[in-house]
Amino acid sequence: MLSARDLAKAYGARPVLDGLRLDVAPGQRLGLVGENGAGKSTLLSLLAGTADPDAGSVTRPRDTGYLAQEPPFTETTTLGDAVAEALSEPRAAERELTACARALEDGGEAAQRAYAAALERAEALDAWDADRRAELVLAGLGLDDVESDRPVSAMSGGQRSRLALAALLIRRPRALILDEPTNHLDDEAVAFLEGFLSDLPGAVVLASHDRAFLDAVCTGLLDLDPSSEQGPTYYGGAYTFYLEEKRKAYQRWEQRFRDEQEELRALRTSVDVTARQVAPGRPLGNNSKMLYDFKGARVQKQLSRRVRNAQRRLDELESTQVRRPPKPLSFSGTLTGGAAAGGGAALSARGLEVPGRLRLDRLDLLPDGRLLVTGPNGAGKSTLLHVLAGRIAPVSGSVEVRGGTRVALLEQDVEFPDPERTPREIYTAELARLNEEGVLRVADAPSLDELGLMARRDVRRPVGELSVGQRRRLALALMVASAPHVLLLDEPTNHISLALSEELEEALKTAPGAVAVASHDRWLRRTWEGDHLYLENGAPVR
Repeated sequence: MLSARDLAKAYGARPVLDGLRLDVAPGQRLGLVGENGAGKSTLLSLLAGTADPDAGSVTRPRDTGYLAQEPPFTETTTLGDAVAEALSEPRAAERELTACARALEDGGEAAQRAYAAALERAEALDAWDADRRAELVLAGLGLDDVESDRPVSAMSGGQRSRLALAALLIRRPRALILDEPTNHLDDEAVAFLEGFLSDLPGAVVLASHDRAFLDAVCTGLLDLDPSSEQGPTYYGGAYTFYLEEKRKAYQRWEQRFRDEQEELRALRTSVDVTARQVAPGRPLGNNSKMLYDFKGARVQKQLSRRVRNAQRRLDELESTQVRRPPKPLSFSGTLTGGAAAGGGAALSARGLEVPGRLRLDRLDLLPDGRLLVTGPNGAGKSTLLHVLAGRIAPVSGSVEVRGGTRVALLEQDVEFPDPERTPREIYTAELARLNEEGVLRVADAPSLDELGLMARRDVRRPVGELSVGQRRRLALALMVASAPHVLLLDEPTNHISLALSEELEEALKTAPGAVAVASHDRWLRRTWEGDHLYLENGAPVR
């Protein structure tokens, strides 16, 4: 069992985890989800024992394996060294079992107990199958063509990450803790990892931005979202189940907010008007006036009690009322529908060639078109979007943008020239520029807070202190503010939370303009509704 009790961890004055309790039994595979900065990597490091909690305790199996986002090897470590180290425990268990078997010849209870313990350890490590497992893992993760004597210093970043994962899978520890294990894996390698983890008898805890992976592997999800009123919440199912439960929870939140607002309006009316009327809604007649004079004191007491009760309930509800549910991201009312003028495509490309990177004969993107561009790394996806946006000039061919059509590109790597400026300052300056150019009126533009893309604590921080995901959120906000006719998005779900990924995909479905997305995201590809362009070696593949 992998267990945590009352875990607390803070960085400076910012608490990340506070009193968290967790139990993961053998055979369970728990996924961690939540906003960036919610504490997923922190929790994994605490469970693995590479970081110490401020309070609380962790109980873990002796052989617990941990995959951090940075590989643990030295520059001189070779692939063969890493595999030999991973096989050391299974081979040692085999040797110990052989020695205990020989000792059985002399008999005795102690020898029998030692043999039973050695046999249990060897079975847990699946020691007899370790060498074959090593071959399968290296092949499954695309490392079978790497020379055994190649040092880590001569490997790519992706190969290093895959070797770190391979070493853990070969070890087959009783508990596995994995931080973004699908990074640097292609579809085939991810499929292999899904099958391997699903067959493991031990406990698994992982954090991943790969929604399809979470859906295929996890038996439960723990949402660390700090905005949740009840704190970390456990969902006993895979990602599809989690999405449905989150949808229901949001609907309950909306309904509770509406009910409370309606009660607040009624109470305010009661305090201000109704509670002060003898007979609400109708005037006093002569008889009523005589009765009022006769029973005036008692009536005044009743009115006073009604006013006090209504005021007490109003004060209580105003202090405890649920906050307004955040609006999901939406491009409706911000993006400009269609293209500026005329008919035909909003954007067209003919005979494009960027040597060694892209060859494309023809592309037409209609004013309301939807295009998904996929392919392996280096296939030319990003190059195509940059050419369409006018950021890269092709050696031959042309890109035609219909007159008055505005095109906006969300790049993978977002940088801002002045790292000291805050998101609010950058956004306000962009609105002012767009107002001067006549693109929009500042009064009509949504505020940065209204877009819901950035946490309030982040809008006043220098952009140089923001994470990659937070900078991408700001870039997306600036794109929405510019009200483009054509959206070009390069890997839009990279470095953002799962919740924002879901909102973004839903918003793109109803965006009034044209949308072209380049992505390797398997979940996005699975749910895409629109045209599909697959690139390989810079050229379309039918």
